[in-house]
Amino acid sequence: MTSETRLAFAHPSERAAATSTTDALDRISVRDHIVEVEIGAFQAERGVTQRVCFNVVVEVQPLSGPIDDDVDRILSYDRVTEAIQGALAVERLALLETLADRVAERILHAPQAMRVFVRIEKLDRGPGALGVEIVRARDALPDADADVEEDAPQPELVFLGNAAIASPLLPEWLDQLHARGRPLVLCVGASDVAAPQVSHKMAQRRIDLLAIEQNAWVLAARDDRCVVVETRTELDWAMKNGQTCVWAPSKIVLDSVDTPSAQPRDAVALAAWFAATFEAHEMLVIGADLPEGASVPLRSASPDAEIL
Repeated sequence: MTSETRLAFAHPSERAAATSTTDALDRISVRDHIVEVEIGAFQAERGVTQRVCFNVVVEVQPLSGPIDDDVDRILSYDRVTEAIQGALAVERLALLETLADRVAERILHAPQAMRVFVRIEKLDRGPGALGVEIVRARDALPDADADVEEDAPQPELVFLGNAAIASPLLPEWLDQLHARGRPLVLCVGASDVAAPQVSHKMAQRRIDLLAIEQNAWVLAARDDRCVVVETRTELDWAMKNGQTCVWAPSKIVLDSVDTPSAQPRDAVALAAWFAATFEAHEMLVIGADLPEGASVPLRSASPDAEIL
């Protein structure tokens, strides 16, 4: 076996040693850190957890003075495991590559971290371990100023029942809502036409979510200002740029780490959960009953009301 091949399958600590520069860097490592998590791009990986193994090596700048046995002066192992936990907590991910990149970026924000090796392996997808390994350096991070997140806008979230979607007052309502100056996100439920019914619980959930998305496109066809969006990235961009969003819920619901208790058939409660995820200013419900136990301010209006 050539040295290149051996290093390709060696532990990241050996990779780090073999590719080190003339500058002396210390290393800390976390080996065989196993977490059970739902991850994967295949349908068979949804709704189940699998064991994922992390091996991480961080090259750190040596301290200029004595450590004095002070944990606050070093990059702690906890920083590595917290980076893993934090990356997993944001959303359900499909790719190990994405997870590895996010773990590395979190670690490299520590002042001492210069370079990081991240190996992640799925242990339950086959007879062996299936994984990826990446190397990231501190000097490749975006500028610090670019990492400062803007304050998230507090949108106005409006749920439209089917009578409201079909109402001739819809353009006037949108005019009124835009005049308030807040980002506008519209949510809908399924149409009055019954969706297919199956005995498989997960399949039925997908069908019910798709029924909502079909109705979202019906609403978008009623007014050119309405744009159907399905990802949090699209929503964030649209809210910051004054675009009226119509929420297509499948991706955000299915990829959520904090899975909503509300089912797609209870679309108003699902919309209230969605509103709470980004601290909506309020949720206005037009032509439907208010949900119970919502954690955002609620207000109702009749589908016949000219003034909201």
